[in-house]
Amino acid sequence: MIEIIGVKFREVGKVYYFDPDGNKIEPETKVIVETARGIECGTVVCGNKMVDDEEVVHPLKKLIRIATDEDIAKLKENEEKEQKAYQICEEKIAAHNLPMNLVGVEYTFDNSKILFYFTADGRLDFRSLVKDLASVFHTRIELRQIGVRDEAKMLGGIGICGRPFCCKEFLNAFQPVSIKMAKEQGLSLSPVKISGACGRLMCCLQYEQPVYTDLLKKTPKTGAIVSTPEGKGVVTEINLISGNIKVHLDHSPEGITHTYKVNEIKTIKDAQIRIDKKELEELKDLE
Repeated sequence: MIEIIGVKFREVGKVYYFDPDGNKIEPETKVIVETARGIECGTVVCGNKMVDDEEVVHPLKKLIRIATDEDIAKLKENEEKEQKAYQICEEKIAAHNLPMNLVGVEYTFDNSKILFYFTADGRLDFRSLVKDLASVFHTRIELRQIGVRDEAKMLGGIGICGRPFCCKEFLNAFQPVSIKMAKEQGLSLSPVKISGACGRLMCCLQYEQPVYTDLLKKTPKTGAIVSTPEGKGVVTEINLISGNIKVHLDHSPEGITHTYKVNEIKTIKDAQIRIDKKELEELKDLE
């Protein structure tokens, strides 16, 4: 077992472990630590605790110090520098006529490096831009191309559900999302209804999927042959969340359905959820 503290460097991001070096650190404390990028200031989200050695990437770096008032002031100063650097970089991008969209700028705490995040279609030769920026800022420059999901995470916004983006609010990492998930959750496969502001499939499809997977085990699918209190029929529509199943009974007129709760019917022969190949091809760019 080894004693650690958990530190985040962004509001929504991964938690990194550090050796508290004999200090008792409370959550929400600002601390100065050494990272692969250099000296950084982060926020403790997990106070002192013991974890198995296997959970830690060795060698575990030690805490340098608890952030002082001067350190906090430097953080604010860096934020102001980032705003100015953003404006300068946009001007330089325009001057070099590069087809790229600047998303954000980040100074390392010790000012040893400035990171410029951007999106672009395909690869770009931005070596001349890096040289130009280095001549202005006189420090190491790194241009980092990110995807549209990372762009949405950095910028934030309001989703079609009326709530802030999940990636900005609480998702620490992106997980693969598939068209199959949308189909299994009974959603319309219209790109407008299943994609987020980033233009990719909504992240909520992925983290809500286990609930739907569990419900699908107990629920007959559309097209299934079932037995109801009023006779045999075919499932025409299901609502996994409410548990309501619409069934067209064999003896009922065409177009007339009856609604039952999932526990009121018994599956005789279940159906399968299928995605049309043409439909899948049209939507593959959303994944």
